[in-house]
Amino acid sequence: MKLLSGNSNLPLAKAISDYLEVPLTQASVRRFADEEVFVEIHENVRGEDVFLIQPTSYPANDNLLELLICIDALRRASAKRITAVVPYFGYARQDRKPGPRTPISAKLVANLITVAGANRVLSVDLHAGQIQGFFDIPTDNLFGAPVMSADIQARFSGREITVVSPDVGGVVRARSLAKRLNNAPLAIVDKRRERAGESEVMNIIGDVSGRFCILIDDIVDSAGTLCNAAAALRQQGASDVVAYVTHGVLSGGAAARVASSELTELVVTDSIFSGEVGEQTPKIRRLTIAPLLAEAIRRIADESSVSSLFD
Repeated sequence: MKLLSGNSNLPLAKAISDYLEVPLTQASVRRFADEEVFVEIHENVRGEDVFLIQPTSYPANDNLLELLICIDALRRASAKRITAVVPYFGYARQDRKPGPRTPISAKLVANLITVAGANRVLSVDLHAGQIQGFFDIPTDNLFGAPVMSADIQARFSGREITVVSPDVGGVVRARSLAKRLNNAPLAIVDKRRERAGESEVMNIIGDVSGRFCILIDDIVDSAGTLCNAAAALRQQGASDVVAYVTHGVLSGGAAARVASSELTELVVTDSIFSGEVGEQTPKIRRLTIAPLLAEAIRRIADESSVSSLFD
């Protein structure tokens, strides 16, 4: 196999490369003076099984275009199979029409990736599992729950844990984690979102008094929802509140918001590279998903089962 990386998350790509003991393919992904993306692959990839690692995180449009142009370069270089490894699929939240005359951008991006020449897509914790159906090519959606549950058991074993979903839509994700934590009890935050990026917690469904609460979600952007949920859980008597989130977008003043919140800790994976976040607040910690992605890549290359990773 061959591993190729864009500029979006080089540390993750290098960690995957080290795990698989497969060097990253030499390539140039750079900009012209007017910010046009230019890609040149410096190794022969003809007939190769190529895995292109490129999350479409901030700046989302630049990183998406890098992904598409890298796919096109590989296709024109006669790669046998191109797998787009997109740990964070940036347009996943636009997966439906929330109102009249609005786009379904996640479907558009899926079409772009397919038309560019990708043969397969590998992602982690898509915002909605149904997004797999937006692609007309095989799509594997990995889950961060095994990585998170292992970390929780290592650090918080013996605590009276309650897993909390920050909204009704995340109950399936929370239930999956609770099952891995010896069927821990479940609670739900009932909230009302008046507009994008703003949420108001209404009440807590479930008993959290004296419990060690673990909030679980797929994306933390402005961190408003998590911070409001943590405050509500504390008011209901929770002893501690820790949040585990797969994709740490952390835009705007999110890091400062977390630092001043009722959250004891926010744990995110390295699906998105943001080197300065840990320096802004010690409350934010990162888990690596490189071994998870590397094992999935190895199994795809070997034509073996990916789903057995989560048995």
